[in-house]
Amino acid sequence: MKTHTHKITAKDEVGTAAFRTWPFWRAIVVAFCVGCIVGHWLEIPYCLFMDHFFGIVDPDYAVWTDPWYHPYWVYGFGAVAMTFLIEPFKEVIIVRRKTMWGAFLETLLYAVLLAMLLELVIGWLVNQPDQMGNYPYWDNSKLPLNVFGQAWLVNDFVIGLVAMFYVWVMWPLICKGLGKAGPRGANITMAVVVAAFAICCAVSYIQLALA
Repeated sequence: MKTHTHKITAKDEVGTAAFRTWPFWRAIVVAFCVGCIVGHWLEIPYCLFMDHFFGIVDPDYAVWTDPWYHPYWVYGFGAVAMTFLIEPFKEVIIVRRKTMWGAFLETLLYAVLLAMLLELVIGWLVNQPDQMGNYPYWDNSKLPLNVFGQAWLVNDFVIGLVAMFYVWVMWPLICKGLGKAGPRGANITMAVVVAAFAICCAVSYIQLALA
């Protein structure tokens, strides 16, 4: 019995960074909503990994108790940022590289470096230690592979992998799925996704207000 697998080609990955078109912005809206919810789900295995190997996740961290439909906004905005910062760069690399694996690895390298730079800049701006040497928000100074006590290469690598999953899998699937639905079907799909996301937000925050 033959099995058929889909091989990712340059055609699958190039051509979605069309910033001046309505299909692009429609896909951005869907990606934001989906990213807020799916990002919450991805936070759970991430925290399990970090707690098991590094013991840095508090037992009362909200991810353990938040309902599955509670939006994690940072991931939605992260999806939008990756679409603008990494997706166009990825497409240029694919055209330039001879193999898809080479393009993937080069994109991953730049994504990790970008994550590290963002951690450093944000840390230097808002996470400066006090007179006692205590960091107000996070302290990576005692972790292996830390960068100036602010960034942490292990975390940056994980962020890079998540970025790769988004720009190489999720974003192309969203664009292709909406494209196959046709203009009217894609608009209806976006409306349904936005409505479902709004319901998730409303129910979640009402529960928090009543708790």
